[in-house]
Amino acid sequence: MMALKTYKILQDPVKRPWYQVFETDIAWRNVIIFTILHGLGIYAAHYLIVNRRPDIYITGHLLGYLGGFGITGGAHRLWCHRAYKAKFPLRVFLMIIQTFAFQNSIYEWCRDHRVHHKFTDTDADPHNSRRGVFFSHMGWLLLRKHKDVKEKGKLVNMSDLEKDPVVMWQKRYYLILMPILTFVIPTIACHHVFGTSYWHSFVTMGVLRYLVSLHITWLINSAGHFLGSRPYETNISATDCRMTACITQGEGWHNYHHVFPWDYQAAELGTYGSNYTNAFIDFFAKYGLAYDLKTVTDEMIMKRAQRTGDGTHPKCSSKKEHNDEQQKKKTRKEAFIKSLNCHNEDCMLWGWEDKDMLEEDKRMARITVKKSI
Repeated sequence: MMALKTYKILQDPVKRPWYQVFETDIAWRNVIIFTILHGLGIYAAHYLIVNRRPDIYITGHLLGYLGGFGITGGAHRLWCHRAYKAKFPLRVFLMIIQTFAFQNSIYEWCRDHRVHHKFTDTDADPHNSRRGVFFSHMGWLLLRKHKDVKEKGKLVNMSDLEKDPVVMWQKRYYLILMPILTFVIPTIACHHVFGTSYWHSFVTMGVLRYLVSLHITWLINSAGHFLGSRPYETNISATDCRMTACITQGEGWHNYHHVFPWDYQAAELGTYGSNYTNAFIDFFAKYGLAYDLKTVTDEMIMKRAQRTGDGTHPKCSSKKEHNDEQQKKKTRKEAFIKSLNCHNEDCMLWGWEDKDMLEEDKRMARITVKKSI
């Protein structure tokens, strides 16, 4: 059964006057930008409904999904977690569609996401779920970053991305590339293909498409930490939920992903029906553009699920039996949790090349589709 668990919003231990909160915490520029964008998005949705233009919405939605693969298959699984490797043509293609998605440059996106993995559920987590659903969904973009996010962000190793010419070229020219790929080209294309005015092409194919794709991505930060079960690790907020996975192109198996961030499937199931990004990567692997696909063995999965999971894994014993067993081993489990220290960067991983990854895990990992000579 799907479990729903929420966390209390962390309270600031030092109470401050309301005007100081507004002065120091709120990123007003982002608030204004997102207010305008959502207003235009509502206007665009009204235009499409009144004028009965599902063709524009469907096309925009499909293009949004294409950009989404630039995030899920590119910035996320390739560059951030090093879950597989890609040849130069594929890296260029992923860079282009990631730019089209407009969620910061690959370098910035990976830095924030690596910090999220290393410091999950702490003040150093950019979208810390313990501060509430809205904060983890989009509120974190409307407030100034916690000082811990900035400080811990400097500690995360980014040298691998700094050696990638595709990543650094995009970083250098991002402010030029992004508006052209995200808004200018879609607007012009919509005007010529669908015959709409430039204004309506901009608000529908540009703004509305962008907003829908943004909220789909944000669901990973919000629903992915509140809605679902924790079959592999109960001491983190990340959850597994099939519905979230289907909406987010396969990123909803989040409890698994936080435990094994270097698995290119980001899920144990690996089925295409709830993991479209898996199919996306496998397609390019079939033609030799993606290789060294890293996955977790069944032995590793079962050991972790039985040791720290919530008992909902289908191959585990029943929930009752699991709870009884956990009660018997309470002392041992408490000792394990203490040694694990889930909020310690020394045991949380951001991906394959993380210095804290155990050599044993590297040896047990399964690597498929070797690079062709």
